[in-house]
Amino acid sequence: MSKTHPGILDSDTGLDTPYSCTVAIPGDACPSPEHSVSPSTPGERSIQSETSWSDGPSSSKDTEKLRHRSSLYKYLGELFEENIFAKPCRTAAKYLDPSPNGPLRQPITFPEIVRQEGTKYGQWEMREPEFWTCGFFPGTLYALLERSIKHPGSLGTGDGLRPKVTEIRAHLQHLCKTWAEPLYDMATRTDTHDIGFIVMPALQRDWELFGSQGSLESIMQAAHSLATRYIPSARAIRSWDCLLKKDITVTDMEENLLIIIDSMCNLDLLFYAAAQGGESNLADIATSHARTLLKTHLRPEGARSLVRNGYKGQLYSTCHVANVAPQTGDLKWQRTAQGYSNESTWSRGQAWAILGYAQTYQWTRDKMFLDAACGLAEYFLHRLETSPSCVQVPVKEELSGISLDHEGNPNRF
Repeated sequence: MSKTHPGILDSDTGLDTPYSCTVAIPGDACPSPEHSVSPSTPGERSIQSETSWSDGPSSSKDTEKLRHRSSLYKYLGELFEENIFAKPCRTAAKYLDPSPNGPLRQPITFPEIVRQEGTKYGQWEMREPEFWTCGFFPGTLYALLERSIKHPGSLGTGDGLRPKVTEIRAHLQHLCKTWAEPLYDMATRTDTHDIGFIVMPALQRDWELFGSQGSLESIMQAAHSLATRYIPSARAIRSWDCLLKKDITVTDMEENLLIIIDSMCNLDLLFYAAAQGGESNLADIATSHARTLLKTHLRPEGARSLVRNGYKGQLYSTCHVANVAPQTGDLKWQRTAQGYSNESTWSRGQAWAILGYAQTYQWTRDKMFLDAACGLAEYFLHRLETSPSCVQVPVKEELSGISLDHEGNPNRF
């Protein structure tokens, strides 16, 4: 997300001329793909942007790059399909009106997943506001609202038959505010490390787009709530208070400090609060936690990129759960709670790590975090490259065993 001045909104105009992606703070909404590449003559393309590769005629090499880029835009264009906008709005309205007594003033449950099998196939499964995913749906609504403000042309309302941008935006803003309301009460929770997931997707955008002081205050409160789970002697934030599985039970918090790789994605809350005028120790806590997980969760891999002149740095897989001694920070053991085995790599956890270390580098500019993010991403790509040709995504980790790669190293996906 771009860091804008709260309360200052972009104009409804500005999409009349073609453009391509310009230099922006990482996270900015991507421009509408149909405005990105402007064809000139056959076999030659030009990019109307100050950040073009060249102002002159394209070389054959550039033409090939642009052809590939145009193909990518074709797929990215699906992000701007009308149903991407319509489905969340329809769901938001539907679940605010579940009874004949009229619409609810605020939601009591939140959409989590759509069942793909069974009697509830195609239906949303709803979760209580306290659940760790409850912030994602309001965040989705706010992401659509942000796009409608910054890129109103993406709504495609120029035929005169559909509602005007201002009408759509007003309706969407009402849904956003309504669905975000229960999140404010979550900010004081100290029983979860997932507070960043809960408050940031919606409340950060509400603060940046509209200057909502209440949203900023909740973000600051949530950051302090998360900081209460930091154990200075171990230089880490406690993820779980206990672990109850068929083969293991961990309940003693005096002797155990459970940390999961997912926690990397909640550090953004601490960095953001510090940047918004909060105490600098919030950022220090986040940095310390990220450094600790370099040792407790990242596993150096012997694999190397198969791409010519590819990435030369160290590749990393990850474990899901690590238990460290609270008094010293010494690693006691590593295991999985959701993956195939303790030695495999939980695919979603690998993604958490990639995002978390990329965000941490963005805030700190410490190269060790960039190296970690790159090594994690490259290992993910390496597993794609070494998967069977029929596989479009990494083999679902829970269903795969441990095999060996072409160099005899264990495949952890």
